[in-house]
Amino acid sequence: MKEKLDLRTFIIVDNMQPQYAAITGTVAKGDIPLAGMSELYIELAPGSGVYNLLNIALKQTNAKPGFQIVEREYGEIELHSYSPEDIKQAGQAILDACGLDMTDRIKPRVVSEQIISNTDPYQAQLINRDGRLGSILVPGESLFIMEVEPAAYISIAVNEAEKNAQVKVVTFDPVGRFGRMYISGSESEVRAAREAALAAIENVEGRQ
Repeated sequence: MKEKLDLRTFIIVDNMQPQYAAITGTVAKGDIPLAGMSELYIELAPGSGVYNLLNIALKQTNAKPGFQIVEREYGEIELHSYSPEDIKQAGQAILDACGLDMTDRIKPRVVSEQIISNTDPYQAQLINRDGRLGSILVPGESLFIMEVEPAAYISIAVNEAEKNAQVKVVTFDPVGRFGRMYISGSESEVRAAREAALAAIENVEGRQ
């Protein structure tokens, strides 16, 4: 009997922002994504399901893969293209192969979020040394930290935050149980980024 796939995350990033694309590119194992591209991000269980689904999407579209990740519980696929239509077609090909609809995805929830104002120099150094992939957190800046579940949804939150505010992306991690993002800048810009990130998560429809 064929095992039913659990569609945890299905999200399309319509226009990858420069910092978001650059950080994603540092961890890509395949084709490198660039700013201005559209992106499809899928997370599902069991993780091994990504192999066949990525194969289907690549054969039916011109989208390029950034990575396929298989963990103990979940698998993730990233595809990107300058053509939004390629990404929509890739997503539909995967949904059709699974016998699922986009509304079968899990609706993300914010696990935690906080703004740290006037970051202390010692704390800034610790954050910069702990897995930083993007910009340096400068002492005195405000820092926004957010966690979401499922993890991969943090991708659209980061991209929308960057799109709507003049902030620096320190790092983000879309893999694992929770997705996390760290964004810094002036207090006003960080608060604007926070509103955009929260709205991006709230606007994703799916099952509870």
